[in-house]
Amino acid sequence: MITPSMVRKLALGLDETVELPHFDRTSFRVNKKIFATMLEKDNIAVLMLSPVDQSVFCKYDPSAMYPVPNKWGLKGSTIVELKKVRKDIFKDALIVAYCRVAPKILATKYQSKL
Repeated sequence: MITPSMVRKLALGLDETVELPHFDRTSFRVNKKIFATMLEKDNIAVLMLSPVDQSVFCKYDPSAMYPVPNKWGLKGSTIVELKKVRKDIFKDALIVAYCRVAPKILATKYQSKL
């Protein structure tokens, strides 16, 4: 299980990440690009993964991580049930989402940690 405060701490611990509102959710961005959002009241996060990364992470526990049920989901947007996901899996998936949009110099730093 992971809490919204843990999500915030992990996301903001990644270089140059900022937290900004995004409609009814919190978003985490690097280089002005969203890599994760969080809806605290529902205890969910959405990670912007590639479709390939999405398929890998969703296999760990399909009840904890699964595609968003619309066109965004087909592009890799992945719902994470914070009360069900293991912290290590979430952290790895968050880093992968971050690396997709971060400048190469920042992404390279974190890719070696996976």
